[in-house]
Amino acid sequence: MPTRIIAALLAITATITAACLSIQSGLQRGGLPAEQALWVAVGVVLVIAAHLLPALCRPFDWRVRAVGAVIWIGCVAATCYGHAVFFITSARHAGEIRAASIPVATPQGRDLTAIARDRADAIARLARANARRCAEPCPSLTAERTALAAKLDAIDVEQAEAARDRAAQDRAAIDRRAAQADPVTGPLASLGWSVSRANLFSGLAFALVLEAVACFAWLLALRAAAVTSTAETPANQGSNGLSVTPVMAVAMPGHGINPRPDYPKPPPPPGPPALTVAADIDRVMVAVAAGELRATVTEIRKYLGCSQTRAATVRRSVEAAAAVKETMHANPTPGVPC
Repeated sequence: MPTRIIAALLAITATITAACLSIQSGLQRGGLPAEQALWVAVGVVLVIAAHLLPALCRPFDWRVRAVGAVIWIGCVAATCYGHAVFFITSARHAGEIRAASIPVATPQGRDLTAIARDRADAIARLARANARRCAEPCPSLTAERTALAAKLDAIDVEQAEAARDRAAQDRAAIDRRAAQADPVTGPLASLGWSVSRANLFSGLAFALVLEAVACFAWLLALRAAAVTSTAETPANQGSNGLSVTPVMAVAMPGHGINPRPDYPKPPPPPGPPALTVAADIDRVMVAVAAGELRATVTEIRKYLGCSQTRAATVRRSVEAAAAVKETMHANPTPGVPC
């Protein structure tokens, strides 16, 4: 599979993913349906602009690139913030679902406060009963003391049961808080970060990586598409450029005429494929002949959207072809019509 197709598939996938994140983030941040629709529209526009601006601004000069870079930085920052909102909200929802799976410990008896109050009352009554004295054996006082001691023992048992229930509730609450914490960002809290700051940092990191992948993939895809479309131009395709007809020496009867060896030849283009450079030479010659372009390296580079080296090569080839044409008109070969 060509590299251009792979880069295009990766770029499209990353852009669709980022657009879906922006849509979900807009739905979470908006209240009314109209507000949600506007948040979604703004997020999608910022995503597309952040992904395509580097590739679209590349053929222009530095002024357009500088303005595009400033706008691109703003788009990336806003897009990353929207993605971070989605990541933080989704992490909170996941924590709530994990916490809901932990069973809730329900107390079976009375509250510890009521039990402590009854126990204090039983202790006071038992103390008063123990303080009473009888001159002779008093069965009623003995029975009261025994009943109060038994009641105090029962209250102690109830208090122990309530304490176990309270400990179970505390453990369940601790488990729910641990389940709500993200398993990845939770350990960052041990480094001194708060949970909210760790969630924000991880969300921004994920969003920034996604935006970087999308921007770079679109840059590769569009650059590969431009290079491929230029390189696949047929060699025998009709061109509006000025064609240079090579001059052949013709031997006249009774005269031996050798070919003229003093005609300059265009230098072979170094580096780029010959087919691509020939197509660029034809385009430049047509533009120069029509008065639309000056044969300078800067103008040729802007016209073709190529590098400085390639523009210099095309300029030398165009000047050499023009010199050949002028030589042909100035010194016509005998026997060959001009």
